[in-house]
Amino acid sequence: MKKRNVETSGGIGFTGLLTIAFIVLKLTGIITWSWWWVLSPLWVSWLLALIVLVVICILEL
Repeated sequence: MKKRNVETSGGIGFTGLLTIAFIVLKLTGIITWSWWWVLSPLWVSWLLALIVLVVICILEL
């Protein structure tokens, strides 16, 4: 009988938890930020990833 190594990765991560926390705080009225700022952990992380990708592409030329 062979042993199989099962690796799992993933999960919600820091930005996901931060986004959920901001949404809960917004919906309960604790913070009165606009939805742009409540959802900012999502778009900021995408923006940073895009910037890193552009820098890598520029350095490869």
